[in-house]
Amino acid sequence: MGLRGSFPSSSSSWVAIILVLNVVVMCNGGKTSTFVRKVEKTVDMPLDSDVFQIPPGYNAPQQVHITQGDHFGKAVIVSWVTVDEPGSSTVIYWSENSKEKKHAEGKIHTYKFYNYTSGFIHHATIINLKFNTKYQYVVGIGHTPRQFWFITPPEVGPDVPYTFGLIGDLGQSFDSNKTLTHYELNPQKGKTVLFVGDLSYADNYPNHDNVRWDTWGRFVERSVAYQPWIWTAGNHELDFAPEIGETKPFKPYTHRYHVPYKASKSTAPFWYSIKRASAYIIVLSSYSAYGKYTPQYTWLEEELPKVNRAETPWLIVLTHSPWYNSYNYHYMEGETMRVMFEAWFVKYKVDVVFAGHVHAYERSERVSNIAYNVVNGICTPVRDQSAPVYITIGDGGNLEGLATKMTEPQPEYSAYREASFGHATFDIKNRTHAYYSWHRNHDGYAVEADSMWFFNRYWSPVDDSTNSQS
Repeated sequence: MGLRGSFPSSSSSWVAIILVLNVVVMCNGGKTSTFVRKVEKTVDMPLDSDVFQIPPGYNAPQQVHITQGDHFGKAVIVSWVTVDEPGSSTVIYWSENSKEKKHAEGKIHTYKFYNYTSGFIHHATIINLKFNTKYQYVVGIGHTPRQFWFITPPEVGPDVPYTFGLIGDLGQSFDSNKTLTHYELNPQKGKTVLFVGDLSYADNYPNHDNVRWDTWGRFVERSVAYQPWIWTAGNHELDFAPEIGETKPFKPYTHRYHVPYKASKSTAPFWYSIKRASAYIIVLSSYSAYGKYTPQYTWLEEELPKVNRAETPWLIVLTHSPWYNSYNYHYMEGETMRVMFEAWFVKYKVDVVFAGHVHAYERSERVSNIAYNVVNGICTPVRDQSAPVYITIGDGGNLEGLATKMTEPQPEYSAYREASFGHATFDIKNRTHAYYSWHRNHDGYAVEADSMWFFNRYWSPVDDSTNSQS
């Protein structure tokens, strides 16, 4: 099938390189990695670790983090915590090309969880920003101000290049720190993290010790205060603990991490969408109802037809529990959501689905399993070039350790799998091509343990499999 639409000036050279590389990688897929990671206990960093250090000064803002604040990239939600007193919820910000300083006013929230009382949690949305512009911002006005910066994305458009980072199931162990360091030093230079759920793992501590929400917020500040992380809720965000009187799911998460869900007409912060550069990103919730007639089902049914691939060619879905998983851990936990939504993903030609939950790495071929109708017995995944690639990236390094046991033999749909900690990048070149790479923590910062050239399902739906079909 011919390529649709026009290419940017550099695209002809990209096509030549990509076609050659696509031939080369045919022999690299369909395997279980031979890399052997030394099996060591994964241990959380102690509370006095330098990465958890409380910033000095009276009422100094801490746990500073940002995420996209609207549907198309001209707003940022700035969040932080103060502990001595509420203090100011004002953000002062300015572009580097202007001396005019502007103000955004936020709101303060607190919550209690069992015997824990949170600090004062601030959320302020900066609106009407200019695209592709570096902004400085200051929080902690009136006490101990702290200054940070961020860069807004380019204006939404079909051939806008942009690089996303992928991290999941991070936690706050020594391995978690290696993952974040590797991401920060990756020469690909991700500009926004797509985070596929399971943040702090505070619920692994007695009484869901929410102090570990605070330490996690200080740990990741070095990245998320400077570039947006797009949040997905995982099972460790539920914090459902009726045995200690905590019966409201997601209480700490929803107080601490705000997302722009209303901008995409969602009715809850667990499923929503954003546009960023040339990508349309849909976030789903594995732990909210998704059966027919439920709010999430209804929203997604209405959301997918809205995606304009002439404006945002790359359709990316984030969820927590993987639909295709050949590890013994959490096996088939995503099956019911797959049954509900997979046919839609094929119909609307989703490019890639990123998930976490399983603490290892796996990449599928483009497959679907949508023919089964209870009586026909057709229930085996088949190659489908209209289907997404499914990538499990729950290998951030949390204290629960690696998933090391795999189903054997390796399923035909599984292109590559490995039990190692790491992160990935998704580097969009233009409307037709994107380069994906996965990086294990035990390698150098620039080393790619797995990679793939993606051909966009709408604009260039050629076969981009990485192993031969038997």
